[in-house]
Amino acid sequence: MFGKVARKIFGTPNDRKVKATRPLVEKINALEPEFETLDDAGLIAKTEEFKKRIAEGESLDNLLPEAFANCREGAKRALGLRAFDVQLMGGIFLHQGNISEMKTGEGKTLVATFPAYLNALTGRGVHVVTVNDYLAKRDAEWMTKVYGALGLTCGVIYPRQPEDEKAQAYACDITYATNNELGFDYLRDNMKSDLAQINQKDHYFAIVDEVDSILIDEARTPLIISGPAQDRSELYQAIDKLIPELQEDHYDLDEKTRNVTFTDEGNEYLEEQLQARGLLAEGQTLYDPESTTVVHHVNQAIRAHKLFLRDKDYIVRDGEVMLIDEFTGRMMQGRRLSDGLHQAIEAKEGCTIQPENVTLASVTFQNYFRLYEKLSGMTGTASTEAEEFQQIYGLGVVEVPTNLPIARIDEDDAVYRTGAEKYAAIVEEIRKAHEKGQPVLVGTTSIEKSEMLSRLLTEAGLKHNVLNARQHEQEAQIVADAGKLGAITIATNMAGRGTDIKLGGNVEFKIMEAIAAEPDADPEAIRERIEAEHGAAEQAVKEAGGLFVLATERHESRRIDNQLRGRSGRQGDPGRSSFFLSLEDDLMRIFGSERLDKVLSSLGMKEGEAIVHPWVNKSLERAQAKVEGRNFDIRKQLLKFDDVMNDQRKVIFAQRREIMEAQDLNEIVTDMRHEVIDELVDTYCPPVAYAEQWDMQGLYAACIEKLSLDVPVIGWAEEDGVDQDVIRERLEEASDKMMAEKAEAFGPDTMRQIEKQVLLQSIDAKWREHLLTLEHLRSVVGFRGYAQRDPLNEYKNEAFQLFENMLESLREQVTVQLSQVRPMTEEEQRRMVQQMAQQQAEMQRAAQAAQAAQQPEPAPGAVAPNPATMEMAGGAALEGFDENDPSTWGNPGRNDLCPCGSGQKFKHCHGKLS
Repeated sequence: MFGKVARKIFGTPNDRKVKATRPLVEKINALEPEFETLDDAGLIAKTEEFKKRIAEGESLDNLLPEAFANCREGAKRALGLRAFDVQLMGGIFLHQGNISEMKTGEGKTLVATFPAYLNALTGRGVHVVTVNDYLAKRDAEWMTKVYGALGLTCGVIYPRQPEDEKAQAYACDITYATNNELGFDYLRDNMKSDLAQINQKDHYFAIVDEVDSILIDEARTPLIISGPAQDRSELYQAIDKLIPELQEDHYDLDEKTRNVTFTDEGNEYLEEQLQARGLLAEGQTLYDPESTTVVHHVNQAIRAHKLFLRDKDYIVRDGEVMLIDEFTGRMMQGRRLSDGLHQAIEAKEGCTIQPENVTLASVTFQNYFRLYEKLSGMTGTASTEAEEFQQIYGLGVVEVPTNLPIARIDEDDAVYRTGAEKYAAIVEEIRKAHEKGQPVLVGTTSIEKSEMLSRLLTEAGLKHNVLNARQHEQEAQIVADAGKLGAITIATNMAGRGTDIKLGGNVEFKIMEAIAAEPDADPEAIRERIEAEHGAAEQAVKEAGGLFVLATERHESRRIDNQLRGRSGRQGDPGRSSFFLSLEDDLMRIFGSERLDKVLSSLGMKEGEAIVHPWVNKSLERAQAKVEGRNFDIRKQLLKFDDVMNDQRKVIFAQRREIMEAQDLNEIVTDMRHEVIDELVDTYCPPVAYAEQWDMQGLYAACIEKLSLDVPVIGWAEEDGVDQDVIRERLEEASDKMMAEKAEAFGPDTMRQIEKQVLLQSIDAKWREHLLTLEHLRSVVGFRGYAQRDPLNEYKNEAFQLFENMLESLREQVTVQLSQVRPMTEEEQRRMVQQMAQQQAEMQRAAQAAQAAQQPEPAPGAVAPNPATMEMAGGAALEGFDENDPSTWGNPGRNDLCPCGSGQKFKHCHGKLS
C-alpha cells in the first residue's frame, strides 16, 4: 500500500533514470540545427576533432551530446532515419553500461550506433554482438553506411571466414559478430603461437543485442574447442540395444530436474544383460572400478532415450543429429553435446556415430563477456532477470519508454482440462480471426507440436505457413508474410528475434519480389505502386485488429512468453495476445496441476469450457518465477565452479601472451632448469640425510634422463666439503654450459625460436591434460557433500593443487625437451628430406587411388584399377637401408612410412613390436 503511494509521488527507480537522461537528450536536440548545416566532409571532420579531443584527455561523457548529434545526422543522411528521443535515451543507457529494455520495433539496431560511434572514437574497437550470422551480416551491411558517413570503419565476423579477412574485420573501429564466433576466436587466439596471428587485441566495449538470450539462455553451455578421441562406436550401439528392453520399474525419471537414474532392479537387470552380451566380465558388477566406462555409457544411453526427444530437442537431417535451441527453436549447427551424450543420441537414431572429443580449450559466455572493460545490452525482455544481470555481470536494467503508446490488448490466459479441448478451442479462435482478416501468429514450444497443429488446421481447411527448424531457410520470407491480411503462421520460438512482423506484410520484400517478376520494368515505378498498395493493405489489417498472437503453451521463462507477445503491437500498432493452456501442458503437469485439476473439477466445468481469470495469470507467473529462480541458482552454481577454472585460464593465457611478446626467453627457461635441478638435489640428496645416505646412483640416472648431462655425480659424494649447495651449483654450471654450446651451434636466433615453440607447445599440452583432469574432478566432487564437506571448497582446493602440480611438470617437460634438442647432422637432414619426398609421393599415389575409386564403372571386359593395390604400392627404400641393421633405418616415427619402401606405416612393418 505505502509502496504504491510512494511510487505515485516520487516515481519508480526506472522513472528517475529515464528522467535523468532528458537534459542530455535536450542538449542533443539543441545541437541538431548546427550539425544539419555541415556538409558530408564536415561530419567526418567532426569525428577527427572528437578523436583529437579524447587523445588530449577529454572524457567520453563530456563528448556525448556532440557525438550523438553527429551520429544522428550521419544516420539521417545514410539511411533516411532520424532517431527518436527514446532511441537517444536507449543509446545513453548503453554507453553507461546498462541494459536498455526496448520493445519490439523500437529500432534497437539504430540505437546501438550511438554508443558504438562514441566509444569507437577511443580507437580501441567496439564489438556489437548478435544472436545469429544472418543478423550480424545484415546489421553490419546496413550500419556500415552510417559509420562510413562518419569516417569510421565497420567489419563483420562469420563462420569459416578466411583468416586475412577476419583480421581486417577485427581491426575495424566497429565489428559485428555472433557471441559464438567471438568466444571461439578468443579460444583460437589463445592457441596460436605467433602474436601477429592474434585477432582480438583488446576487450574494451561490447554491445550485446538480444542480451537475455546470449547472457542467460546460452550461458549454461560452455564453448568448447575439441579434438577427436578414441572411437567407441560399437560400444554405443551395443548398449543402445539394451535400453528399449528396460521396464518402467528399472529407472526413475524426474522431469523437473531433467534427470534419470536406475533403480536397484534396473542395476541387477543391466548387470545380467551386460554380462550376457560380453560387455561386463563374469563376476564383475557395475560398482567395480573397472566398470566405470560401461556405467558412463549406460547412463548416457538412458538419458538419450528418456530425456531427449526427436523434433523437440533435436532433429535428424541428412543422417546427422542437429540440436535445437530450446529458446529460439533454431538448429545449432556444429554444436554437439559433450561426455558422449551426442554419440548416444546418434546410436539411438541409427546415425553414423562421430568419435568423442577431448577438450582443447573452453570458456563460458559469462566469463568471456566479463573480460570486457565495459559491457551493455539491448533486448525487449530483461526486467524479469534483472537480479541475475546485476549479480553476475554488474548490469542494470532500464526500461526505455516506447515512442508511441502500446495499443495491444493482452487477454487473460484460458485454461482447459485437456489438450484435446485446448486445441479444438485454438482452431476455432484462429478461424474467427481469419474470417475477419486478422493475421494470426501461433506460438508453439516444439517442432512436433507445430506440425500437429498444422495437421489440425489443414483438416479444418485453414491455409497457413509453418516456421520451425525444418523450414529455417524460409524464415525471412515467412516472417515477412506473417502480417498480411488473413495470414496464419504457426511458429516455434524462432519467429522474429531481430525480424519485425509488419502489418500488411514487408514492403521491401514485396518490392524485391515484384522487381524479380518484372525485370524489364522501372524499379522506381514498381516501388511507388507497391508502397501505395501496401498502405491500403496495412490499413485493412489495422481495421481487422492488427496482429493476433496466440500462444499454445506457457514457457518455463516469462521472458520467452513476453517476447512472443511483443511480436504484436509494434510502434503503436493495434494488436492482441492470448495464451491457451491445458492441465496436460508440460509446465502445468510438472509444476503442480493436481490442485488446479481438483479446483476445476469442483467448479463443475463442462467439456470445452475454460477458466479465465487474472488470478490464474498471477498463479502461473509465480510458478514461472520459481522455475526461473531455480534455473538462476543452477547457473550461479555452475559459474562458481567455472570461476575456479577461469582464474587458472587467465594465468595460462597471460603466460602464453608474455611468451609470444618476449624477444628472449633464455632467462625463463634457465630459471625452469635450475628449479628442476633444485628438485632433483632435494629428492636424491635430502638435507636431513648424511652424505653416505644420498642416492647418487639415482641422481646420476636422473641427470641423464632429465638434463641430458653425463657428469660424475657419483664421485662427488666422496669429496670432502661437498654438500647439497655444491652439487646444485656444479649441476647448474654444467647444464648452463651445455645449453650455451647448443645456442652457439644453432645460432642465437634459432635457439630463441626453439625455446619459444617448446614453451608454447608444452603449455598447451599440459593445459589440455589439466582440463581433462578438472572435468573428471568436477563430475565426482559432488559426492563429497555426503561427507558433510562443501563440494565447491573441495573443488577449489584440489584444483589449486592440480594447477601447482601442472606447473611443476611443465618446468620438467620444458627442461627435458630443450636438453635433448640438438642440431641435425648432414646425413640426418638428407634422410629427412628423402623421407618427406617419399611421404609426398605416397600422398599423391593415395590421391590418385581415391580419384580412380570415384571413376564410373568400366565397360564390361575392361580392366578396372584396383584402388587398394594402388594405395598400398610402395616407394623406393631409403638409401643405404639394411633390413638387418636398424642404424641404417634413419629415425622414423611410429606413424611415418617404413624406410624399407613397402608403403606401410613403420609400426606395421619393420617397427612392429615383437
